[in-house]
Amino acid sequence: MKTDELASLIRDIPDFPKPGILFKDITTLLKEPAAFRAVIDAFSERYRHERLDTIAAVESRGFIFGAPLAYTLGVSFVPVRKMGKLPAETIEEEYALEYGTATIELHRDAIRPGARVLVVDDLLATGGTIRATCNLIEKVGAQVAGLAFLVELSFLNGRERLKGYDITALITY
Repeated sequence: MKTDELASLIRDIPDFPKPGILFKDITTLLKEPAAFRAVIDAFSERYRHERLDTIAAVESRGFIFGAPLAYTLGVSFVPVRKMGKLPAETIEEEYALEYGTATIELHRDAIRPGARVLVVDDLLATGGTIRATCNLIEKVGAQVAGLAFLVELSFLNGRERLKGYDITALITY
C-alpha cells in the first residue's frame, strides 16, 4: 500500500482537542487490516538491516506501532510512560508543553548501556516528547539509532528540535 493510500485513511477532526487544532485521527487507518499491516511492513523493511537492540515507544499511540515492530524485528520492547505509570525504579524527563510541562519516565533498568534504540511514535509534531525520550535513552548510556513516525506535521518544525537524529516519517503533512 502506497503512502498516499495510507494518508487517505487518516481522518481529520477539526477543533480537537481544542479550537484551532486539526487532529489527525489514525484510528481510521488502524481499522483497516491491510493498512495497519502495510505500516508495520514499511517500518520493518526500513529497519530490518539496522543493528537494533530495542524499540522504545511513547505512550500511548507509539505502543500501537512499537510493539509489533519489536516483535517483527526480534528486539526488545520498552514503554516510555507518563509519570507515575511504571512500577519499578524510574528515571524521568520533564519537557515543555504549549501551556506548562509534562514528565515522562523509563524504567532505570529497561535499556542496557550501549544498546541501539529505535524510538517509535505515531506522530511527530513539535518534537518535545521525542526529545525528552531521547534524553532518557541517552541518560542510561544507550544510543538513539533512529526515530520512526507514522505521521509528521512538518509545519510544526519538530525536526528542528531533533537535529542529529535519523528520522523516518511514512506520511508528511
